[in-house]
Amino acid sequence: MSTTYVVRDSTTLLRRNLLHLQRYPSLTVTVVAMPVVFLLLFVFVFGGTMGAGLPASGVEEGRAAYLAYIAPAILVMTVMSVANSTAVMVAKDACEGIIDRFRTMAVARSAPLVAHVLAALAQTVLGVVLVLLVAVGLGYRPDAGALGWFGAAGLVLLLGWTVTWLCVALGLASGSVEAASNAPLPLILLPFLSSGFVPTDSMPSGLAWVADHQPFTPIIDTLRACLAGVSPGADLWWAIGWCVLGSVLCFAWSRRLFARGRAA
Repeated sequence: MSTTYVVRDSTTLLRRNLLHLQRYPSLTVTVVAMPVVFLLLFVFVFGGTMGAGLPASGVEEGRAAYLAYIAPAILVMTVMSVANSTAVMVAKDACEGIIDRFRTMAVARSAPLVAHVLAALAQTVLGVVLVLLVAVGLGYRPDAGALGWFGAAGLVLLLGWTVTWLCVALGLASGSVEAASNAPLPLILLPFLSSGFVPTDSMPSGLAWVADHQPFTPIIDTLRACLAGVSPGADLWWAIGWCVLGSVLCFAWSRRLFARGRAA
């Protein structure tokens, strides 16, 4: 099927998903609420103590320093939260027979899945902006220039694209809405086992090795560097590499599950 049909069908189904989000704004509120709660919890409950343990920045200290440190991790968790809701939406479509109906229609094979991913990216942008505004309201002041903001936005979109394809596959493979809501749980937990909330050199050696070599550490470190207006160094290439590899594998997995039908 030509690219024109893929774009046309994906756009049509994207409108369906966006209308669903518009009619149920509570879905967006729910996925944004969790990162905001984590942000408030870590800043106001743990921020004073945790900030005192961070390397001296010469500008900020205590709670303000910890807010600047964890804000990128909270933005990443916002992306994870939106992706988790996408797994539920895909599983709901599959269980209600909507995916089966699309499969029998003259619709581009990838269009129903691409539409879910694009709708999730739109929700991701809205969620990240809202959480960032809350962080700014608490005193977060990124030092990023135009290039840093461009890099941060690009990385958020690339990460959203990757983890949403993973959650689309998990939604198709779960078999029920309940299972789909739990399947992406590691995506929420992995940022806690990274450099997102404490420097990895403060962890026990074994755990530090895991944190240093899992995907979210270079992703969060790159986002932190972009927002701080400094060079991310080699972390940028590791972050891009992880995202590209994950996108390719999860897209292929999703397409295979969609082609195999509900028995998958």
